[in-house]
Amino acid sequence: MTSSQINQDPIIQSDVNSAVWAACDTFRGTVDPSIYKDFILTMLFLKYISDVYQDEYDNLVAQYGDNPALIQAMMAKQRFVLPKGASFWDCYEKRHEAGNGQRIDQALHAIEEANGTKLKNVFQDISFNTDKLGQEKQKNEILRHILEDFGKDVLNLRPSRVGSLDIIGNAYEYLIKHFAAGSGKSAGEFYTPPEVSDLLAAILEPKEGDEICDPACGSGSLLMKCGRMVRNNFDGSKKYALYGQEAIGSTWALAKMNMFLHGEDNHRIEWGDTIRHPMLLEKDTSGLLHFDIVTANPPFSLDKWGHEGAADDEFGRFRRGVPPKTKGDYAFISHMIETLKPESGRMGVVVPHGVLFRASSEGKIRKQLIEENLLDTVIGLPEKLFFGTGIPAAILLFKKNKTDNNVLFIDASREFKSGKNQNQLTTDNIQKIINTYKARETTDKYSYLATFDEIKENDFNLNIPRYVDTFEEEAEIDLVAVRTERVQLQNELQTLEVEMQGYLKELGYGA
Repeated sequence: MTSSQINQDPIIQSDVNSAVWAACDTFRGTVDPSIYKDFILTMLFLKYISDVYQDEYDNLVAQYGDNPALIQAMMAKQRFVLPKGASFWDCYEKRHEAGNGQRIDQALHAIEEANGTKLKNVFQDISFNTDKLGQEKQKNEILRHILEDFGKDVLNLRPSRVGSLDIIGNAYEYLIKHFAAGSGKSAGEFYTPPEVSDLLAAILEPKEGDEICDPACGSGSLLMKCGRMVRNNFDGSKKYALYGQEAIGSTWALAKMNMFLHGEDNHRIEWGDTIRHPMLLEKDTSGLLHFDIVTANPPFSLDKWGHEGAADDEFGRFRRGVPPKTKGDYAFISHMIETLKPESGRMGVVVPHGVLFRASSEGKIRKQLIEENLLDTVIGLPEKLFFGTGIPAAILLFKKNKTDNNVLFIDASREFKSGKNQNQLTTDNIQKIINTYKARETTDKYSYLATFDEIKENDFNLNIPRYVDTFEEEAEIDLVAVRTERVQLQNELQTLEVEMQGYLKELGYGA
């Protein structure tokens, strides 16, 4: 072990964040961020499990140094098993030799095999031995630099140094956020802004014992916010379970690694298309699993979502109607509604504003959801809040156990912190929404509690301005005062003209 591997200096979150972001410099200018983000995030995961494993091994040697068989048996029961030669440090020590890409890939494959279902297929979409990193010599050099970046003192991630802090999980989220900010339209496929996740988690109020699902989970950040809410509100309790499904293989892998880095071992994240092939099913009946909380930020108005098979859906998810072929918003909403537990089910989903008022098949589905008294609240959000799109969005909240048949409308679209490319909800903005949601009252130019009859009169159109009047009256114009001021200005202008004529005459320009 080198001194960098046993460094016990205090760990600072900002230093770790800066170090992992700086590691991206090795790729910049050579490889596109959409490609190298997977290398960076996977390397952080490999470094983390290697440091944890080595830390535990050193502790056991210190205690049972004279009993290697016992040490070996105890290491086989660790959270993650690292086969011989498969750790980060094994790759690091051979970094100056040829074949870095192949060595790292072999290490990841060996770790997958050694950890059974826990890490099955997690690394299948990532290969460090790829031509995307250039010819062999360039690739080997890039990977040597990456190994050295993650081998620095500041990225010593041993539990004996990190303690109970969520340093590694926070660093992973920090990276994902920065990659999302620079990923354009594709960012929405794997990341929900933390302020929106905070808002959804606070409103849905996850409790001990809750089963929580995100059927379009991306990197898993929204799910983990809900888990953290339980821990924060129930003395660190981990009596909850997280479920998710993600269609894109590389993003599913991010979610799996993200869960483990945050210590969320009680999760079930499936890989597959939620609408075409839902995989969170009951074992005995093959019916859909049901959850206390279902929340998601699904892709907006997804084209080719699975319309062709929806009418004959074996789970009956589209009994209220089949959404349009080129807009899958109500496909996700319909799926989520059908996975709510009958008594405790509550749901929050991010949608584009068209979901609130589009007619035809969407209008019929919306009408029935309201008539079934499932819709609880509509929250309008500011524009430019989500990565990859500048359009404003809304949050729809549904409940299975509503105590009235009203719907609360909140217009939070005008309250945000403005940024160059991205707007943000501040802590005060979020708290105002939460307070208004809990009070469930009409407030001037911000919220309106609409009755079922009022919504029916509006043909079940949920467009927020129909309910929340944000019109600001302009101040009355005093025409007499305006005329008096105009006459005064004319007189002043005449006086100035006379003075100017005098000056011009003195200078010899006068008539």
